Amino acid sequence: MECPHIPEISYAQFGERLHKNAVEKRIPVSGSFELTFRCNLRCAHCYCNLPMNDQDAIARELKTREVFYIFDQIAEAGCLWLLITGGEPLLRKDFLEIYSYAKKKGFIITLFTNGTLITPEIADYLVQWPPHKVEITMYGVTGETYEGITRIPGSFNRCKRGINLLLERKIPLGLKTMAMTLNKDELWQIKGYAEELGVKFRFDPALNPRLDGSETPCDFRLSPEEVVELDLADGKRVKEWREFCEKFVGPSESDNLYICGAGVSTFHIDPYGKMSACEMVRFQNYDLRRGSFEEGWQQSIPEFLNLKPEGDYPCSKCELISLCGQCPGWAWLENANLEEPVEYLCQIAHLRAEAFSIKKQEVFLWQQQ
Repeated sequence: MECPHIPEISYAQFGERLHKNAVEKRIPVSGSFELTFRCNLRCAHCYCNLPMNDQDAIARELKTREVFYIFDQIAEAGCLWLLITGGEPLLRKDFLEIYSYAKKKGFIITLFTNGTLITPEIADYLVQWPPHKVEITMYGVTGETYEGITRIPGSFNRCKRGINLLLERKIPLGLKTMAMTLNKDELWQIKGYAEELGVKFRFDPALNPRLDGSETPCDFRLSPEEVVELDLADGKRVKEWREFCEKFVGPSESDNLYICGAGVSTFHIDPYGKMSACEMVRFQNYDLRRGSFEEGWQQSIPEFLNLKPEGDYPCSKCELISLCGQCPGWAWLENANLEEPVEYLCQIAHLRAEAFSIKKQEVFLWQQQ
């Protein structure tokens, strides 16, 4: 018999209510955890791109017990949603130990993987300990395109095998891709492939420099015009961007350098135990091997949140800042300057404003300022 005193709400409503409460009280309800920077693929655009057998990286990575200890701390602090990612997280020999420990802590887990290392044994384990969802990156619908990006022969078929293993076991699955010059001609075919499988699909054209400062990924960027053309070619994206423009176009009301919300209810932890407000801002971090999560969350991250621009920060006055994805962390990677706008993102923002904003005259005036 149903209990009349327990209201039924959707998962989306539950998440929205919880997130709002977490922001108001600054509870770290959502986190991402890179288990490794290493990968068995050699993707041309990757932001970390360490070889799978990099011994220095292996030696530096958090040990199994250290990961467990961090999980204990973030659970105590209020973390509910946990993204496990990499590199390729399945490369770690202790992956299943780490994953099952996280499940037993009660986290709602999303797993990002390239899918090529999924075996029947791993897929069966995910049936026993189901994730909220798994997202696999699919770079093309042909081996030529896919392996032109991953640079590993045979990886295309291994990726498709991993996808099929999860689908056969009804593991919640989504496909995604980075849209770039190397696969733009197959983008809608990838989307069609996902739809045939009955899974959700998303793509992202935002390529940023590597963590080591290399600008190689930028060589594969789509032009700003091509990015917006992709937006316009997808009915769902058109609707979402128009709604977004109507709600959020306008300058930031905050005088802080970071206005994105990172570090308010979210955090990021890298393979070596360095905690930061998000994955883009790694130069300001807190070492969890030297202190507790609580100390980092209450002391180090607030310092980040309170940073102010030191100069005449143009982005703070821009009416289109919400359209570009402009981030001081990205600016640091691209320009070695937190406050220097990323020209590529600026161009995309103005083109999006022209394409999606109903207030055309206002957009024109903003461009002239």
